[in-house]
Amino acid sequence: MSIHIGAEPGQIAPYVLIPGDPLRAKWIAENFLEGAKLYSDVRGMLGYTGTYQGIEISAQGSGMGLPSFSIYCTELFKDYDVQSVIRVGSCGALQEDIKVRDVILAQGACTDSAMNRLRFEGIDFAPISDFELLRSAYDVGEAAGKPMHVGNIFSSDSFYNDRAELVSRAAEYGVLAVEMEAAALYTLAAKYDRKGLAICTVSDHIITGEETTSQERQESFGDMVEMALETIVSVHGV
Repeated sequence: MSIHIGAEPGQIAPYVLIPGDPLRAKWIAENFLEGAKLYSDVRGMLGYTGTYQGIEISAQGSGMGLPSFSIYCTELFKDYDVQSVIRVGSCGALQEDIKVRDVILAQGACTDSAMNRLRFEGIDFAPISDFELLRSAYDVGEAAGKPMHVGNIFSSDSFYNDRAELVSRAAEYGVLAVEMEAAALYTLAAKYDRKGLAICTVSDHIITGEETTSQERQESFGDMVEMALETIVSVHGV
């Protein structure tokens, strides 16, 4: 039993979807997983396990930002032997050819967080996704005709960022979008030799100012969750 999740051994599946919002973990369980059962509500961070196409899968909230995400992801890998984690969340686009509601598959994740600089004592570690998950997610999305973009994203420590020039520089170097968790996922997946992928729907556009409505965000989130689940089936299904 871990400190922050508190589930018993065997209650969490080998494959986990992680939204930041715990209520979205509940929504995933209620709308996509058969026989879903709550295994944790510690600190209001809900976690559920059920099945999808016969495969046991969990949905676990993480909160926002790299530090909070790192706590839950570390415990999933270290204490519950989770093999694959897919982050499902939103992001803000940085390139003009990307539209709201498009899907971003994060091949890599740069960051302004000090977490890796402290961990690697100044070495610039490059957090990258698992290729098998990435390739499978792309194939699933392409077969479904979803507009997708694959590339580098920016995991920021700050949601309300006063350094506009930093975001502009990231865009200049081809970074597709900004969010707050993927770099932590990829670093921890590397540390524990597990699989990790961030699939993000564009909820707003940093350059153009365009935003999605709450209804559009919900529809897009559902499409993204289905894409993530089908990716798990493709990689881990029998």
